[in-house]
Amino acid sequence: MTAMEPRIKYAKTSDGVNIAFATYGEGSAVVWSSQPITSHVQREWQIPIFRAAFAAFAAQRMLVRFDTRGVGLSDRDVDDFSLEARVRDLEAVAEHLHLKQFSLLGLEVGGLPAIAYAASHPERVSHLVLLNCFARGGESQRGQGLAQLMDADWEMFTENVSAQAFGFGFEGSTRYAEFIRECITQEVLARMIEADEQIDLSSLLSEIQAPTLVVRHSGLKLPMDETRRLAAGIPNARLYEVEGFYQDNLAQLHTTMLEFLGVEVGSAAEEPRLDAGAFRTILFTDVEGSTALTERLGDAKARDLLREHERIVREALSAHGGSEVKTMGDGFMASFTSATKALECAIAIQRVFAQHNDSADEPIKVRVGLNAGEPIAEDDPGGRGDLFGTAVNMAARIAAKAEGGEILASNVVRELVAGKNFLFNDRGETELRGFEDPVRVYEVRWGEGD
Repeated sequence: MTAMEPRIKYAKTSDGVNIAFATYGEGSAVVWSSQPITSHVQREWQIPIFRAAFAAFAAQRMLVRFDTRGVGLSDRDVDDFSLEARVRDLEAVAEHLHLKQFSLLGLEVGGLPAIAYAASHPERVSHLVLLNCFARGGESQRGQGLAQLMDADWEMFTENVSAQAFGFGFEGSTRYAEFIRECITQEVLARMIEADEQIDLSSLLSEIQAPTLVVRHSGLKLPMDETRRLAAGIPNARLYEVEGFYQDNLAQLHTTMLEFLGVEVGSAAEEPRLDAGAFRTILFTDVEGSTALTERLGDAKARDLLREHERIVREALSAHGGSEVKTMGDGFMASFTSATKALECAIAIQRVFAQHNDSADEPIKVRVGLNAGEPIAEDDPGGRGDLFGTAVNMAARIAAKAEGGEILASNVVRELVAGKNFLFNDRGETELRGFEDPVRVYEVRWGEGD
């Protein structure tokens, strides 16, 4: 996608607060009420996870983003952070844009004013999407568990919030923590948390008439019982659980939300195109001894074996939501928005090759290596997307260290899938060509007896 630097506009609330907002795309409106700690309508489009969502929605609808009072580019010097005040912020933007009816998306704490508005304005809200939201403002375990840390060390607090949202080991956590500190001050967040603790919208849920999609990421440390209670309280609401953290399964999440809004979209396996900085898990495959194989069998027979390799790998990528970046004749480079899916794909590849080799005259032994990070995305001269940078180079070097039939992964990948029942053997630190410091590498155990 091309850069979508926003043009900032302002709407004034009934109590005189200036609310910053921006729009993307054209068509019927989707108003996004964001989590205050990650709301900054000028800076957020530079954050890959937001930019991907903006691209997905703006291709089909007019996406409206606004900063609630006290955060981002809206008026910061305000006294009233009550729920009623934040509903006025949403109302001001809708009135300024003359929106008679629109879809409403609430993210985490931003879901509270979205719920209140949908219940009180049923004629205006056509669809409601609640992403990791609660009906009771004091139920965020992350907020409660980190409250003392917020008072003691603001910088450490923002880094922990970032790590819990994206998983420990996420390379973009530090930058995301800096983004949080640009969005909101420690004092304003403390006052918002205090105001939210008194909110309980349970009695309003039954008044929501709009079709509602309640989305929950399984990796977040949020009480699932509260998510179920929210979905159960809204008439005909649908509950949808996304595996992992915010960076996982982006394509499927965006597809599900857009289809809920009545948009016809392509295959869920089609990943939204992201610019430099998007977090990916990179997978490389390589056929062990391919040069010797060609010398021994000849070009034609060796090519037949490599075609079988290509078929098996492509089928596994399709089944696990991987995007083929390129093929190098005897190997593949692929990317995933989910580390879990990348590892599941790697294991599936090795198991299929093991079955193939049991009865084959010529076994195909494949090395697999994985790393995760924020590669640089560019179009090659043929117009096809390619990925570059340190994260990609390390994945390739790790794959080169593997033996045929092995899967090796970086420590970043291992940490991203902590608690997901994958088995690892620590192979210790190893020297990788082109990297000054040794890198710790882990073998992924995939055999039936592991």
